[in-house]
Amino acid sequence: MDWPIAEVARMSGVTARTLRHYDETGLLPPARIGANGHRYYEEHQLLQLQLQQILVLRALGVGLPEIGRILSEQVDEVDALRGHHQRLLAERDRLDALAGTVSRTIAEPEQSRKDGNPMTVNRPENLFEGVTPSQYEENMRDFPELAEEVGRRAVAMSQADADTAHRERTAQMIRLAELMAAGHPADAGPVQAEIDAQYRALTELRAVCAEDYRAIGRAIVDNETWRAAYEAIAPGLAAYQRDAIEAYATTRLT
Repeated sequence: MDWPIAEVARMSGVTARTLRHYDETGLLPPARIGANGHRYYEEHQLLQLQLQQILVLRALGVGLPEIGRILSEQVDEVDALRGHHQRLLAERDRLDALAGTVSRTIAEPEQSRKDGNPMTVNRPENLFEGVTPSQYEENMRDFPELAEEVGRRAVAMSQADADTAHRERTAQMIRLAELMAAGHPADAGPVQAEIDAQYRALTELRAVCAEDYRAIGRAIVDNETWRAAYEAIAPGLAAYQRDAIEAYATTRLT
């Protein structure tokens, strides 16, 4: 028995685009390609844990090249699952610690909002201190080509380099929050200048078309991890960034 790519995407929760990318990189080739050009996957690829292992490792922030190496070297599936289980437990502990940090970060602006005080902008030096570069790759799972490039760069990046980059990212978010608090609309000149700088930094990794940039903007609101980071700076900042990206894509990229 085999399943077409659309059905595998529905069952696994990953997009057909991601599955096609896994095929193109040799990570998970289909069992066959039909006369209609559609990819088909057989039982052994899904029920014998191959796709599950890929998804678990991606959830842990492991890059595609490293996943390919792990899959090619492993022999015993039970031992592999034990390893995945240990990684999941470690990731659970990391997320618990991160959730505590975010909770403490948002406590002050949340209380200000309850008290009816004007919106305040939280100004941490580095909101992402201690976050490894590979952890960003998972948050870009809907953009596999860009995620792969992020993963390649992460391999050569030290934690000190990562923290420096994180400080600049935090500073960008704070500048945008200050513009929002000052009442600038998302399509205002100063806001669009910030978005332009972010877009240019992104295209240093890989070309990003207007629709992909819009999708990244929507993901800032839809992705729980991204949204929490923005809201830790100022309530409503995630939606403000999304709207600013939409305006930029419409006026500058189309």
